Amino acid sequence: MYLYSVTLSQATAINQVVYGSFTKAHTHEVAVAKGKILEVYRPDDTTNKLKLVYSQEIFGLIRQIAPFRLMGMNKDFLVVGSDSGRIVILEFDTERNQFIKIHQETFGKTGARRIVPGEFLATDPKGRAIMIGACEK
Repeated sequence: MYLYSVTLSQATAINQVVYGSFTKAHTHEVAVAKGKILEVYRPDDTTNKLKLVYSQEIFGLIRQIAPFRLMGMNKDFLVVGSDSGRIVILEFDTERNQFIKIHQETFGKTGARRIVPGEFLATDPKGRAIMIGACEK
């Protein structure tokens, strides 16, 4: 017997919000983490509201997100720390209209454990480094 759990209604509580240019160069966008859903919004000048550009349900819980821009680039990467014990660097591909995984690093076992890094993310504004940390150790 195999059990599969699917929620009927999406999460509405926003856990993390970061600002950057994720889909195109020189655009103002907001990336939002809602539990296990990653969304990108762009302001619409005609209605003065945020317009949904991209939404993706992720298999896992997003612990932390941070924008990251390498030197000389016009677009931002998105760094995601999840409950799977991994940190993933994502880049938005405009041809496929989705985030693609640039790099993935595993730091610990699954679950939101206090000793597994990924709870705290910090990025250098000049694009030189990403620092991750855990609650303990």
